[in-house]
Amino acid sequence: MRSPVPTGWAAAGRGAGEQNADAGKGGCGAARRRLALRAVDLVAPEAWVLDDTGHVKDGDASPGVARQYTGTAGKVANCQIAVSVHAVTDTCSAALNWRLFLPDSWDDALAEDEGQAERIAERRRRCAIPEQVRHRPKWQLALDMLDELAAWALVPPLVVADAGYGEATALRLGLTARGIPYVVSVKGATTAYPSDAEPQTPPYAGTGRRPVAKYRTPRSTLREPALAAGRGALRRVRWRRGEGLAGPGRRQGRIRPAAPRSAAPPPTQPSRNADQRLSHLAARFCRIPVAPP
Repeated sequence: MRSPVPTGWAAAGRGAGEQNADAGKGGCGAARRRLALRAVDLVAPEAWVLDDTGHVKDGDASPGVARQYTGTAGKVANCQIAVSVHAVTDTCSAALNWRLFLPDSWDDALAEDEGQAERIAERRRRCAIPEQVRHRPKWQLALDMLDELAAWALVPPLVVADAGYGEATALRLGLTARGIPYVVSVKGATTAYPSDAEPQTPPYAGTGRRPVAKYRTPRSTLREPALAAGRGALRRVRWRRGEGLAGPGRRQGRIRPAAPRSAAPPPTQPSRNADQRLSHLAARFCRIPVAPP
């Protein structure tokens, strides 16, 4: 599964409201909306995939090009990165929305000194990058695209993503706040609270600062409750028609993020097709492999 080639700025880096205004004026936003509506109608998706892919480049003239990890090359390379939302089933996929990722090296507002800011600003002018298009983490671009699709009356039945996005607590919280169900891959070392844990506020003593709400339940890595559950909590599942029983047992659980993360998620290597992605991700959302006894 590949994202569309990131050319031009008609669909890149702008807010849902601004692009929705395009749709109302009959601009490129209107065309993208019609394409997205048609794709959903034809595909009848079982899920939407958040993904990104790289487009290897020579030189530094292309918008957003930088040395960064790309699954296309399987390594750090000089490339552009396109973030996309795909409608998928076990047999097909279609892009619904996309953004060109702009690294911080292309944002003069993030420059370390005036000279660097001037050089970045000149690159932006040569590439005709609009002033409002700035560096945004990939997970934030994903939420922006979901908001725009929602403005087009398109709502996902389920959102799936690999650990490059699933490890971003802010993304998971954003999906929860939007009422969007999701299946994302997370690492066993990620910390979380049990789903029934609630922050508690100690009583105010009457002097000094008022106490803030805190979790009293200790947090743990996701691996720990999976190991503690034992083999009795395992169950076997089938990922799709024609496929045998999937791998070792998995345990399902619900958790609360231990702490938001402000940094951008780590680079992700996209799967080769929608079948692979749906099978892999559905297997791993809060179904951490249990070590054999």
